[in-house]
Amino acid sequence: MEITGIFTAIVIGLIIGALGRLVVPGKQRIPIWLTILIGVVAALIGTFIAAAIGVDDTDGIDWIELILQIGLAALGVALAAGARARR
Repeated sequence: MEITGIFTAIVIGLIIGALGRLVVPGKQRIPIWLTILIGVVAALIGTFIAAAIGVDDTDGIDWIELILQIGLAALGVALAAGARARR
């Protein structure tokens, strides 16, 4: 992976993580770095799932892939916030 790919993953992870955080109701007491990390992982997993079901490369905006990524980020944020709340 090139340096531009890493920066792109961080930016996309920040956006996807923030959108996932917005979807989860209530206040999440997790640090921003964890939100970015969850967003990056969710973006990658969402892309792989979209490729597996054949909706990763469509004309225009890949809405299904984006929804998968945000849903996975929301799930990750909810799990991380729940795990930190139990401590």
